[in-house]
Amino acid sequence: MPGILIRGGTIINEGKSWVGDIAIRDKYLVPIASLMDPERVIDARGFWVLPGVIDDQVHFREPGLETKGTIASESLAALAGGITSFMEMPNTIPPATTQELLQQKFRIAQKEAWCNYSFYLGATNHNLEEIRALDPRKVCGVKVFMGSSTGDLLVDSDEALHQLFAAAQVPVAVHSEDEETIKRNIAYYREFYGNRADARIHPQVRSEEACVKCTARAIAYCRNTGGHLHLLHISTAREVDMIRQAKEEGLRVTAEVCVHHLWFSEENYDVLGNLIKWNPSIKTKNDRHKLREGLLDGTIDIVATDHAPHELEKKMQEYFDAPSGGPLVQFSLVMMLEMARQHCWTAADVVTWMSHKPADLFRVDRRGYLREGYYADVVLVDPDSLWIIRGNDSLSKVKWTPLEGTEVHHRIVAAIVNGKVAYENGAPVEDAKSPMELRFLR
Repeated sequence: MPGILIRGGTIINEGKSWVGDIAIRDKYLVPIASLMDPERVIDARGFWVLPGVIDDQVHFREPGLETKGTIASESLAALAGGITSFMEMPNTIPPATTQELLQQKFRIAQKEAWCNYSFYLGATNHNLEEIRALDPRKVCGVKVFMGSSTGDLLVDSDEALHQLFAAAQVPVAVHSEDEETIKRNIAYYREFYGNRADARIHPQVRSEEACVKCTARAIAYCRNTGGHLHLLHISTAREVDMIRQAKEEGLRVTAEVCVHHLWFSEENYDVLGNLIKWNPSIKTKNDRHKLREGLLDGTIDIVATDHAPHELEKKMQEYFDAPSGGPLVQFSLVMMLEMARQHCWTAADVVTWMSHKPADLFRVDRRGYLREGYYADVVLVDPDSLWIIRGNDSLSKVKWTPLEGTEVHHRIVAAIVNGKVAYENGAPVEDAKSPMELRFLR
């Protein structure tokens, strides 16, 4: 069967880089010698050749919130950003807290997604039997909100949390902010500022204290049950120290940091306001510095986006009314590579944190690496393409970006999913859509 030969690119994989060729036949990476008569040769000279990014935390809004995004629109934006696999969160309408609702999302993705996919089951105080019934080879994890949340997606019962950690056969992915602390902060700042409040108070409302208190509690459940705690979007220096200590104890604790917490600091609220209002909040330069250090020393395992689109007009409301979250999947890889250009880390580090380690952490079957016999999820990057990001560039349904006007030096040239070139020259290839369910080796 003929295939694709990617010729002469700089391959960045498993901590090394070299100029070479990659061969693809059917869905897989194959030995060069086995592809004698390729159907297509891609000239990759001057480009970087990377394994596709695996994003373990996105909110694609379907079903129920399609004015903000759909699995089709947001996965296309992800593909344009070099993301070839995503894991999507349960806070849709209705929230995915049962097997039936979870399967509905899988069916939508099978028809509409541009990338490979899996979905989290949402935890509540009352759905332990649903958690026990999930298929660990198909479902990436269980999502737990231990802080403010959407609808019924809040687990605040000690008994329910203990049983959940003990029963789950998959990573327990925790949004770690203390509910009572946040409620108290909101009440105080509402009374103090009234309608004069703006996003500069967000780090005090969604405070360090709220994060640290909840993370300590989550680590305690992990310690007491032996379950796998996966801490999402870590945002404080103190949490990095707590995670490091937990790992030194031998606990099954892993951690994710989001690209916006690595890129922005609280100083950016002056200009960007609600556009960078996320939960947890973006905090101090010192927090950002410690998060970067935590990545480099292995305390934090992976980088993701927490992509969560909202309509621009809603983001521009008064601070207390504006929703938290924003669109980032299309630009997360170039943001990380831009920080590599600024000598924060190397391009090989970026590949480790965005491709290799997500595959390892979730035990994804044959993805996240450029290895013979693995699925051919491949991204080509031009490392010397100066451009200025604009909202009009965005393929997300909401058509805005907090990076408006930002100058970057990397551009996604092409993205290959399961052996098919699905995105190139700035556009999707309509007849090449070939997503697959992610499978997990558990």
